[in-house]
Amino acid sequence: MKTVSEVSVEAPGRICLFGDHQDYLGLPIIACAINRFVKLSAISNEFEIFNLIMPDINSSRSFSIYESFENLIPGDHFASAIRVAKRYGCIPNKGYSITITGKIPINAGLSSSSAIVVAWVSFLLKAFGCSFVITDELIAEIAYRSEVIEHDAPGGKMDQYSIALGGIIFLQTNHTNSITKIDGFLNGLIVGESGLSKNTLGLLGDLKEKALASIRTVQEFDSDFKLQSAVLEDVDKYSHIIPEELKPFFYASIKNHMITQEAFYALNEEILNYDRIGALMNQHHSVLKNILKITTPKIDNMIDAALEAGAYGAKIVGSGGGGSICAITSNENKQRVIHSILKAGAKDAYPVLVAS
Repeated sequence: MKTVSEVSVEAPGRICLFGDHQDYLGLPIIACAINRFVKLSAISNEFEIFNLIMPDINSSRSFSIYESFENLIPGDHFASAIRVAKRYGCIPNKGYSITITGKIPINAGLSSSSAIVVAWVSFLLKAFGCSFVITDELIAEIAYRSEVIEHDAPGGKMDQYSIALGGIIFLQTNHTNSITKIDGFLNGLIVGESGLSKNTLGLLGDLKEKALASIRTVQEFDSDFKLQSAVLEDVDKYSHIIPEELKPFFYASIKNHMITQEAFYALNEEILNYDRIGALMNQHHSVLKNILKITTPKIDNMIDAALEAGAYGAKIVGSGGGGSICAITSNENKQRVIHSILKAGAKDAYPVLVAS
């Protein structure tokens, strides 16, 4: 393959609109890419070395293009992506000097880390090719395997797929990996950053374990039970066999799935009903706050402020314990909502657009 001397790629951040804490259960999510990006610029060198510079976090590293990374360090996604990409026939044969910069806030629930992984995978495939036809879906799958499977991490597929595919997607995160692009243009999105660092791995791992334990308990009692087709009546139906401490997680799994399904139809209407979409967002946030308990007082204050300022709906974004909120409002009301979120203590608040 002919060596590419210069490679430039970018990857957006993402907002989960519906389906938080659903992708690790194999349930669908609705997420959108936003116009905040990680940018990777690479120039080939003569040293058979990858030299990476990340000035935003004052970090750099170098490693040989022949490094196998047999002993993977937890959280080293550059290494795990190399391992996975090689299995797809992507074999580095040239060194590059690489600079990675970005406008996605770090540890704020907007998936800055996954954006870096997607950008890195995109660079590897663009620079060295592979044994498969390179598509956005392939980039997403390699990034997902690099970030989650290789590290036995508790996350799902939402981040990598929504970032790599862009726009608004409805993703079936089960074995089908079915992806539906939602063509409607969603206006009025606002991000509010709390400034509180989220606890992704710890929180995700705990919630995932409890949700899966509740589902296993039901399936051991009723082998025909399928979470994908469950309804709220099932909460009462199986209440007698689910341990008390697991009941909230069983309810949340079913309720959030139902909200996501309804949101899919709402977002596919020819003329969007923003009141309906906002109400569904509020319902989803209520489960995240009151059942899964992933919010903080500061996040709650920001949500309340957005709604009191006239937002159609608002919810926490990301795994929880900090991070950001997303609100949706009319274009005329954006500045009022932004001002109210900032007044409630947000580190920053700003409008975002869906990035294709």
